[in-house]
Amino acid sequence: MTSSEVQEQFQIKAATLLQEDANKIEKLIEVQMENLATRHCPLYEEVLDTQMYGFSRQVDFAIRAGLVGETEGKQIVSKLERNLAVLYEALNNKE
Repeated sequence: MTSSEVQEQFQIKAATLLQEDANKIEKLIEVQMENLATRHCPLYEEVLDTQMYGFSRQVDFAIRAGLVGETEGKQIVSKLERNLAVLYEALNNKE
């Protein structure tokens, strides 16, 4: 196996792992949106914020290591940030 093939495998694996983590955060956002009418949980929001921060650091590392393209990494984070903004807007409108 050549070094470029190994690099490509690492890139694919990194992108897959980042997408799996993004999906987990997306699920957290979805659960909170579904429960929006029944409760407002500041702790849940803090968990989401912490998850987002950690995820953005993972993406930054993957970009700097050359495992994920900058555009791809930023798109994943941006999508999650938009969904989180929708959640916070809905929470603010509920109050």
